[in-house]
Amino acid sequence: NVSSQEKSSAIESIIKHSTPGQDFFLMVILSVSMASFGVLLDSTVILIGSMLIAPVLYPTISLALALVTADDKLIFRSLVTLAKSVGFALLAGFIIGIFFGSGEAGTNYTIDIIAGSKPSLLYAVVAAISGLAASFAVIKPNLNETLPGVAISVSLVPPLATAGVAIAKFNWVAISNSLILFLVNIAGIVFSGMVVFSLFRLAGKKNIVSEVVKEEDKKIESEISHGDN
Repeated sequence: NVSSQEKSSAIESIIKHSTPGQDFFLMVILSVSMASFGVLLDSTVILIGSMLIAPVLYPTISLALALVTADDKLIFRSLVTLAKSVGFALLAGFIIGIFFGSGEAGTNYTIDIIAGSKPSLLYAVVAAISGLAASFAVIKPNLNETLPGVAISVSLVPPLATAGVAIAKFNWVAISNSLILFLVNIAGIVFSGMVVFSLFRLAGKKNIVSEVVKEEDKKIESEISHGDN
């Protein structure tokens, strides 16, 4: 069982970690940059490391929460955050692909593999399972330490990094396959998140969602005003 306080804490954590502030997008750029080098070097280790620091999982989970609670403001915020994250990610991957995508690091078996494969139902199943694990870990405080492992299994950053590098190489098949894989992963995670949050009856916590979103929006406004001064 999960107490009402634990549910409120989970909601607060999800929304806070998905707040689209400067730090959030900095981590997006850093994680995708790292993943892009992993793609260029065909290094699984580097790709895994990039997934550990990627924050993209949280706005995906917050979208699931927003849909369950029918909070229009959080739905919009989550979608905008994801869209901006994709934009920054593709730009970072493209720049790294342009400057470092030739020579010794130019073989790119990772891109060739993605270009030669098509996203299937199995990818959606894996994404759904990852989404179940991520949502469950967020709700249950004693499972929070498993989130790094869940972040690796979700695999949202590598497809974006691959797409960015592929843009620099004009590999349109790899670009489309990577973006389709990313969207499949997003859809699977959101679906699973909605199932988990519905089972834990978070739909009745819309008032808490609205309060936390207001607080986080104030922080963003303060961050912007300080940046202008």
